[in-house]
Amino acid sequence: MTSRERVVAALNHREPDRVPVDIGGGGSTSISIESNERLMRHLGVEGRCAELSKLFRVAALDERVMQRLGSDCRPLRAQSPRHWTPPPSEPGTMVDIWGVTWKLQSFGESGCYWEIARSPLADASVADLDHYSWPDPLDPGFTAGLRAEAESLFTNTEYAIEASSGFSSFWELACNLRGLEQMLMDLLLNRRFVEALMEKVLEINLAGTERFLQEAGPYIQIYRTADDLATQSGLLMSLEMYRSRLKPYHRKYSDFVKSHTSAAILYHSCGNMTNLIDDLAEIGVDAINPVQVSAMAETAKLKSQFGDKITFWGGIDTQHVLPHGSVDEVTAEVRKRIQDLAPGGGFVLSAVHSIQADVPPENILAMAEAAQRYGSYPISI
Repeated sequence: MTSRERVVAALNHREPDRVPVDIGGGGSTSISIESNERLMRHLGVEGRCAELSKLFRVAALDERVMQRLGSDCRPLRAQSPRHWTPPPSEPGTMVDIWGVTWKLQSFGESGCYWEIARSPLADASVADLDHYSWPDPLDPGFTAGLRAEAESLFTNTEYAIEASSGFSSFWELACNLRGLEQMLMDLLLNRRFVEALMEKVLEINLAGTERFLQEAGPYIQIYRTADDLATQSGLLMSLEMYRSRLKPYHRKYSDFVKSHTSAAILYHSCGNMTNLIDDLAEIGVDAINPVQVSAMAETAKLKSQFGDKITFWGGIDTQHVLPHGSVDEVTAEVRKRIQDLAPGGGFVLSAVHSIQADVPPENILAMAEAAQRYGSYPISI
């Protein structure tokens, strides 16, 4: 099979020739800047990589590295706006297109991360939303050259194209704008504000996504959305609260995406999102990422309970095994996830979120090599 055929088969719950692998295909399946630099030196690959995501500090992997790792996916992302420039900010900070201020924080050997320094709508009222400086989703810079890039990837490669418009977040974006604590209180005490904010975010997201899919929709196989809704121990809110406050917007957005492309929807949420899987499948989500195995149920149980309705995308532990385990322990981790999640299709192997700065290159290579060694169908491990 080609990589594209392999991924599509897995998404359709059919067994391909081997388990598909995604390393570098998207913003939550790539490698951190620091870890990627070490990996390139380890492999003897010269050159410098651009950032696939500035905010999350992950690399746009060198094609030679992606081939060495056996990745079946390639990224397709919106570009920067043409008619907007970041406003001045203090050293070590940046302001994104939504007006959120971020500050770069160092965590020693664990690398650097951007953390929110200011949420611009922290004290806003419903009336203030009408006067806020929202991003222009139709800025031509977002889709400049997008059709040509998508068509080239589709025509000149055999990889699955994993696309992200940058206009797909609701709850997570609202928390960035408002502050997590305030948004959680708003869910209970200020439903009118939550609905007004969500309606505005939906309007902008639909406009940006429509423009993106007009250009790229015919060529892509995966459309990535992201909205972190869980912690290590469970959902950030009750399931009833999710269904009444947020699910209607996720449903409208998923319906819209499905009406503009045949691509599968890949939904990213960190944490223990087990209780959301049925709801996400109901509104049209095809695959979930990153399958945070340190937080969710045993993967064999997940497969038994949800394997007929959702594709699992991820599963290789980045909290303990990849950074701290031996090569043998990484290999054992890959074997277990393949054994649990791969039978019958419906599994794309990747690290749980992007590979962080504390993961040694030997363990990255061990993950990739074990996927090739044990991932052939029929699964017999």
